[in-house]
Parts: sequence; structure tokens; C-alpha cells
Amino acid sequence: MNRIYPLLIVCLAILACNRSQSPNKAPASSAAGLTEALRSNESGAALDPRFVEAKANYDNYCSGCHGAQMDAFVDRKWKYGNKKEDLIKAIKVGYIDDGMPAYDTTFNDKQVADLASFILEGIKNLDKYSFAQKPTTNTIFEADDLKYKIEAVATGVGIPWGMTFLPNGDLLVTDRGGKLYRKPSSGELQSITGLPAIEAKGQGGLLDIELHPQFSKNNWIYLSYSKPHATDEKLATTAVMRAKLQGNTLVEVSDIFEALPYSSRRHHYGSRLEFDKAGYLYFSVGDRGNRDQNPQNLDNHCGKIHRIHDDGRIPKDNPFVNTPGAIGSIYSYGHRNPQGVAINPSTGDIWSHEHGPRGGDEVNIIAKGKNYGWPIISYGINYNGTTFTEKTSQEGMEQPILYWVPSIGACGMTFVKGDRYPAWKGAVLVGSLRFQYLNLCKVKGNQIVKEELLLPKIGRLRSVEMGPDGYIYVGVEDPGTVYRIVPVGE
Repeated sequence: MNRIYPLLIVCLAILACNRSQSPNKAPASSAAGLTEALRSNESGAALDPRFVEAKANYDNYCSGCHGAQMDAFVDRKWKYGNKKEDLIKAIKVGYIDDGMPAYDTTFNDKQVADLASFILEGIKNLDKYSFAQKPTTNTIFEADDLKYKIEAVATGVGIPWGMTFLPNGDLLVTDRGGKLYRKPSSGELQSITGLPAIEAKGQGGLLDIELHPQFSKNNWIYLSYSKPHATDEKLATTAVMRAKLQGNTLVEVSDIFEALPYSSRRHHYGSRLEFDKAGYLYFSVGDRGNRDQNPQNLDNHCGKIHRIHDDGRIPKDNPFVNTPGAIGSIYSYGHRNPQGVAINPSTGDIWSHEHGPRGGDEVNIIAKGKNYGWPIISYGINYNGTTFTEKTSQEGMEQPILYWVPSIGACGMTFVKGDRYPAWKGAVLVGSLRFQYLNLCKVKGNQIVKEELLLPKIGRLRSVEMGPDGYIYVGVEDPGTVYRIVPVGE
């Protein structure tokens, strides 16, 4: 019996089992729509009897080309259709020119039909992202018995990548195109000057913004951005600057962090900023598209989450300060492109999410010195549909507490605080670029136990923050708008 030959685009899409449990850590929950009928794990948990043989046939004949983490194929393109009759034909007859051999002499008709049913069970998940038309400020939404609507707060922002609020309630919002704006509670959008040179190309530009915890005393503002190389225009990197705000001008501008190495690639910069209660600044740097060299090596800044003092100094208790050849600012490593960092107000833990490739966006709780696995372990596949790893777990590498297949394009992250949204309090919010909604993740302890899809079809949701007035604010692209979520009837 022949194993499947290397395939191009017509390959089967099968749903994966959960990653096996890492020592002392609960297994990740999957947002890939895994039904209980399909759940199993490497420790031998029971599989629904309908699919035991189908899964065994997949493992024996398909996994060599399609990979063990079968859910990575949920959103692949289906050149020859994904209805049951289409799948049965592909399995029985094959498409040899596309690398898919025929299995009519390997499986009987029942086995083929069962395998097709197994596949169809796995691709149902895409249906939940089929939203209706784009909402307006007149649309009334409802989730968890809470009715809410949106109000436009600021328009004309381009790509509203990061937001924060001044003590007087004024909104500061970055435009990835390289501009910084101030929006008073009443009045027009105002431009802030004094920014350094910014490489606003590809995924780069002006990124996140954060106030110093003692801003009212020292006036420091922190921004992350893609910095062009001083002498080579082909190169850029992720940098963190701080400055003081005088009126609508930044002064005393200086970089307190500069990621090395610089790269000619214009993607995977990261980057989010977050202060903890002790005054440490945490921030993310993406792998800059070099997954084979950067994330797993401690001699560079890329594919990491870092921790520094507010002036850029390295804390003496950082995990790798005494490791020969390691970068002292590294707090955790093995990340792909983290575009969400937030402090859980209930525990003080650092939470982060990152983009997977095709499948495998993750939410992680960040622990000191830990390795989060990229690219050795992953739920994702390459964008062209091929696999780059067979592993979804490995000793010494952390498991996410949640992953999405298909990828939602996670961007922006905050926890719901205050009393305006009682049903949502304590939940973590994550924006979706790909499916254009806000993901509400209910939290219990250190687990995400439930998800709600908010603001369906709102647009590419880039940033989300809690305002000092207790409202949730979201930044949405095309056109660049900041909205406030307002409970109905308050």
C-alpha cells in the first residue's frame, strides 16, 4: 500500500488532535471547532467510534505528507471541491498530476466514505466566521446577555495600531503609516510632531504606545516603531523610544532599545508594550521572518519578549543575564510574531498572543526564561500548504492556553476591567484582522473556558484598550476609526 506522494493543493484537510499535555501544564484548548467526537491525544484518550478507523487510515497513509497536526488543513484551498462527493472522488480516483494518488484499491467504499466524513467534520469551523454585512453605529449587538453598540470616537487615523489615554482622558493613537495623533474628549484630531525617522513599509511603521506608570510626574511616553538603518536603506529593525510630551510635540526623544540584527525583510516586527506594577517594561519583537535562525537562539533580539527598566537598563534578575552569549533583555523566547501583550489584573501574569503561519495563532501566559517553541512545534503549516514541522509538543517547550485554526490574525489585547460590562469582567479581548471581529475570551484561573465573537464584520481590528472612563475602545482599519463600545440602556 503506497503512502501519499507529495501533494500540491488538492490534499485532504483533516482535523488534528490536541497537543499532548506538557509537564505541569494543562493542554491547550483549541478554537478550531474541534468536536468532542474528534478529540483525542497522544496518551490514548478515547476517540469517537465513528472515526477510529478513519483516523488510523489517516495516520498510516496521509500523515507523511499532510502532517500529524491535521487541523492545519482546515482552511486550505480546495481545488476540486470540499463536498462529500468531491472528497470521495479525490480519495478513490486521485489527481495524479497534482500529486494525489488513487486509493480505490487501498480502501473499500465504506472506508472512503468514513474518511470523507471525518474531513467534513473538521472543516465545519469556517462557517462561524461567515458574518453578515458590516455593522453601523445604529447596529445593536448582544453577547452574554449584554446588549451594546458602537460610537465613533476618532476617524481618519489610517491604521490605528496602538492606543493609550492621557490622565485628562485625551486619546493618543498611533497610525502605522508613521503619524501620532491626539484626540481630546471634545474637538478634532490633532497631529503630534517630533517623531524620529520611521520605516513605514510592509508591516512596519509606528506601532504601539504606552505611558510611564508615573506619567503624571515624569511625562514619559514610550513608542515602538520600525527603525531604518543609519547607513543602509535596505535594513530596518524594531526599536523602542521614549520621549516627553509638551503640548503636541515630543521632546527629549531617545531610543532605549534597538533589536539586532537589522533585516531587509519588512515583516514580523512585533510589537506591543506593557508596564507591570513593579515598573518593568515588557515588549515583543517578532522573528523578522527568519524562523530558522532567530527565535530559538539567545544571541539575538528577534522572536522574543523582553523586559527592561524604564530607561532601557537590563534588570539584574532577567533569566539570561548570566548566560554566555545571550541577550540580557530576553524574558522569553521561541515566539513568531507577538502582536498582543497584556497584564492580567487579577494575577499580575503577562499574557501574550502571536500570529501563527497558516493556522496556529496562539495565546500564551509568559513565564520567565521559558521557550514557547516556534518553529520547532506549531499547529500551523506554511502559507503554500506544505508542512514545516510534524511536532505540536516537545519536552521543555510551553503549550499555549488557546490556539486558533484557522488563524484569525490576532492583533491587540487587553483585559476587561471595571463595572460597565459585568458579564465580560475579567475576560481577555483579542482583535481579529482576518475575520474582522473582536474575540472575547472568558477566563477561569489560567484557562480560557469560553469564547464570544463580538463586533462581527467591524473591519480589520488592530487595537483594543480599556479607557479610563471604563469603556472598551477598538481601533479598526479601512477607514481608520477608533470606536467606543457602549452598553445599551446605561
